[in-house]
Amino acid sequence: MSQNVDVIRGVYAAFARGDVPAVLGAMDPQVEWTEAEGFPYPGTFVGPDAVLQGVFAPLGTEWDGYKVEPSEILDAGDAVVGLGHYSGRYKATGKEFRAPFAHVFRLKDGKIVGFVQYTDTALIQTALQE
Repeated sequence: MSQNVDVIRGVYAAFARGDVPAVLGAMDPQVEWTEAEGFPYPGTFVGPDAVLQGVFAPLGTEWDGYKVEPSEILDAGDAVVGLGHYSGRYKATGKEFRAPFAHVFRLKDGKIVGFVQYTDTALIQTALQE
């Protein structure tokens, strides 16, 4: 297992325990973090603060019990792929969802420099609709 896999395992564990500073600390200052079109917070966010404000803060305030649960982490050298499921309840509608994801992390010198999210956004959108 590579150091990069260890970094990503640590990121998933930190997110699970709500340790957002540890997650942000694993990112390069110029990280490019891309959320899928159709996800509630789509687009590419540059820098940890942009990821915090554009993705993590809304996840923390608009959802109850939002989880990111990896089931497999694949080592591809400078890239690491996480496979798993999201779940949670959207506060505004009270609806729950569960959707599969694939995350592609790119790392350099032990820091995340890129992230791309792939998920079934239609399943997530059902939780957002009244």
